Amino acid sequence: MDWAILEFLFPAIVASLIIAGIHAYLGLHVVERGVIFVDLSLAQIAALGATLALLVPWFGGDPHSPGVYWMSLAFTFVGAAIFAVIKGQKARIPQEAIIGISYAVASAAVIVAMSQSTGESEHLRDMLVGNILSVSWDEVWKTAGIYVVIAVFHFVYRKRFLQISIDPEAAAASGISIRFWDFLFYASFGVVVTRSVAIAGVLLVFCYLIVPSVAAMLYADRVGPRLTIGWTMGVLTSMLGMYFSVLFDLPTGATIVVTFGLILILMAAVRPLLRRAHVVGAG
Repeated sequence: MDWAILEFLFPAIVASLIIAGIHAYLGLHVVERGVIFVDLSLAQIAALGATLALLVPWFGGDPHSPGVYWMSLAFTFVGAAIFAVIKGQKARIPQEAIIGISYAVASAAVIVAMSQSTGESEHLRDMLVGNILSVSWDEVWKTAGIYVVIAVFHFVYRKRFLQISIDPEAAAASGISIRFWDFLFYASFGVVVTRSVAIAGVLLVFCYLIVPSVAAMLYADRVGPRLTIGWTMGVLTSMLGMYFSVLFDLPTGATIVVTFGLILILMAAVRPLLRRAHVVGAG
């Protein structure tokens, strides 16, 4: 690769390292909880908050203004509270149903709100697939700072979060307030999603969260190896997708999403061959 291209991609590569790192961990929880589309739903709720903020006159229509970010985050916290309240097998309404409804309503509301503004199609496209190549170093370091705080919080309470994700019934039996800790999980998760969507778009953030975790489940059962595989897959796939997008002049976000899908298919296809080779070698 030409050095000029690498220099141009470097901020986006660093951003992808940061996003992939935190999302590989959060994706493990999401997959264990069985709420696969919570990321899409929270991301769309965050996008709705940002879209409505763009229509507020004193924000000046600038998608990068602090007011837009804080309004987006406030909407995400509301979504986190709803998902924490509608919880578990004993709930009258399944949590996944509420997640799906929230996504559909937020998506429709974004389209309705955007119909009242100029540049509607461009803004919708940016929210869906983002433009990670345009990320600045200032955004990269701010994002890193936010994610470090979230990572420290989850590291301190990692056993409790893992217990609730893997065995919520046992956690409830031990006296843990599931709804309180669920709100903390979804709220911190929402902070990450809000920031990531602003950089990478809804679809790419979903891929960062789910695809590496699913790929890791193909090859590992324990948390440590799954995190390692997920983070490695996320980083390498991001870099490969960016390279393809520059090389063939393709939309970056969409190209990375497609690359995630292709790599996942490849990893799934290779797994039986590796298991067969292991059995033959052991024999």
